[in-house]
Amino acid sequence: MDAIADVGVRPARRADAAAVADIQVRAWRRGYRDLLPAAVLADVTVPEARDAWRERWSTSITAPPSGRHRVLVAVASDLVVGFAAHAPAEDADAEPGTAELLTILTDPLHARAGHGSRLLAATADLLREDGTALLLSWVFEADTVLRGFLESAGWAPDGAARTLDMGEPVRQLRLHTSLA
Repeated sequence: MDAIADVGVRPARRADAAAVADIQVRAWRRGYRDLLPAAVLADVTVPEARDAWRERWSTSITAPPSGRHRVLVAVASDLVVGFAAHAPAEDADAEPGTAELLTILTDPLHARAGHGSRLLAATADLLREDGTALLLSWVFEADTVLRGFLESAGWAPDGAARTLDMGEPVRQLRLHTSLA
């Protein structure tokens, strides 16, 4: 009989920063290879960039700009297998109290095991406790995997779009969901 792994979501700790950065780089290499220009993807996933991401995640975890900036990690048998980060929305047209899901990534080595769903649910629960009624997220228009995941959880495009200059234009759509 197979043992059932202990899985869950918890607030990130300083010691998780390296795992979060490693997951980010692995997930970007796999999931963004057809979404971002090759040079940009290479720049943000080289070993030097990974070290910078570790520092940034360590700061985000230990010294966030506010109590509403949070990083959560998904764990399986005490191994960090995914993460999500959220913060107050900064879009000019966002209503006060709106939050933004900044990122949600699962380690490709642990994909399709429910970790992303647990992270999304935990994020929504925390934001509801804070009184947040609306959650936004910017996703690459061509990222059908993330868009499909969020849409299956009740998210929808809200009509906003933006184009990032990454040496070539990369379009993003804003999705939203009600937490009410």
